Amino acid sequence: MQVFQLAKDFIGLFYPEVCVCCGEGLNAKEDLVCTMCIYKLPKTNFHNSIDNPLAKVFWGRVDVSSVAAYCHYQKGNMVQDLVHELKYKDKKELGVDIGNWYGRDLKTSALFNTAEVIIYIPLHPAKLRKRGYNQSACFAEGLSQSMGIPVLHGALSRVKNTDTQTRKSRYERWENVEGIFKVDKVEELKGKHVLLVDDIITTGATIEACAVELNKVPVGALSIASIGCADTITSI
Repeated sequence: MQVFQLAKDFIGLFYPEVCVCCGEGLNAKEDLVCTMCIYKLPKTNFHNSIDNPLAKVFWGRVDVSSVAAYCHYQKGNMVQDLVHELKYKDKKELGVDIGNWYGRDLKTSALFNTAEVIIYIPLHPAKLRKRGYNQSACFAEGLSQSMGIPVLHGALSRVKNTDTQTRKSRYERWENVEGIFKVDKVEELKGKHVLLVDDIITTGATIEACAVELNKVPVGALSIASIGCADTITSI
């Protein structure tokens, strides 16, 4: 281990590691994101309130127990930078780190600390092959580590390869995800308090489409958590 650290320090003299958010150099105890940027993250603290603005988005639409997001997400902020690095720069470990940070908060929340199993929004197999990993699964692994509850891989599948949601209107997003998910591990989820996670909640269409199928199982309770939520959805 000491030899590895010495080699890492030597390489760092020529190729210093920098924070993915601010670009400043990282010290020996930091990894990917510097301590100052972690401190500056625009946290929502939604996990402390059952009627937070994100939870209200789902009221009357689908049966969920609690909903929260770690950070506010908007164009140009550091959360967008983090998610971009996670999804498109092969920074899988960044998703695990974020999950660990948020999991420590969720573990102290009465709304989330009774969750028994974590599942995540699946990618279509074609997209998974192209990217090589599911960023939401990385986030789920970090949550699992800090919350002490298992991730159930393969619980959901995406049966249709839909177009990207990025440039779609709110109504088009709803149409785009209707009926595209399938629950594959019914018996493992039946009657459990399930924590369903995703990277970013923009309109809630994807989450709702999954929740509809999970409630058919039925699960005992369904909670939602994400890395970020778009400010446009919570301001409606």
